[in-house]
Amino acid sequence: MSDTADATLLFVPGLRDHVEDHWQTHMARAFPGSATVEPLRVDGLSRAARVEALDAAINAIAGDVVLVAHSAGCLMVAHWAETPTRAIRAALLVTPADVENPLPEGYPQLADLDANGWLPIARSPLPFPAVVVASRNDPLAPFDRTAALAQAWGARLHDAGEVGHLNPAAGYGPWPQGAALIDDLCRGIG
Repeated sequence: MSDTADATLLFVPGLRDHVEDHWQTHMARAFPGSATVEPLRVDGLSRAARVEALDAAINAIAGDVVLVAHSAGCLMVAHWAETPTRAIRAALLVTPADVENPLPEGYPQLADLDANGWLPIARSPLPFPAVVVASRNDPLAPFDRTAALAQAWGARLHDAGEVGHLNPAAGYGPWPQGAALIDDLCRGIG
C-alpha cells in the first residue's frame, strides 16, 4: 500500500475493543507501524472516555494519520471530529452501528447508551475525506441508516453488499478489500 507509506494507520475498534480474529487485527499486523486505540480499563461504555482515548492516540502519532474505524469506533470518530485537535488525512468508517435504535441481544441497549453519552449520533460533516462502508444485511444498522450517516458526514458511501457487520461472526477475519479502500482513499479516489 504505497500511498499510506507516509501515514500511520490508526485502528479504532468498536465497543468490543480488540478481537483476535477481527479484520482490524489482521490489518494492523499487516501494516508495521500502525497503531490501535487501546481498550479502556475503566468507563468502557463512556463515549466521552472513548473519544478522549481516541484523541490521545491520534496526538501520540507524528505525521499524517489515517483512521480505520469499525462499528461504534466510527461514532467515536464522528464525535471527535466535531472538535478535532489536529488534522487527519482520511478515514475509513466501516459498518457504523446505529445506536439510536435497539441493538441485538448481547449489545448495549438504548438506556445504557443514552446514559453514557452516545445519543444522538454526531452528524456534523467530517473535516477530512472519508469513506463509509455499508452492509446490506448488517444486524446493527440498516443500509439506509448507514447511507444517511455517510451523507451527513460528507463521506462517500461504499456498498459492500451482504457482509453482515463485517466481523468474525459474519465470517470476516481478513478483509483484503479494506486495504484497497484505504489505498484509494489516500490516493484521493475515495
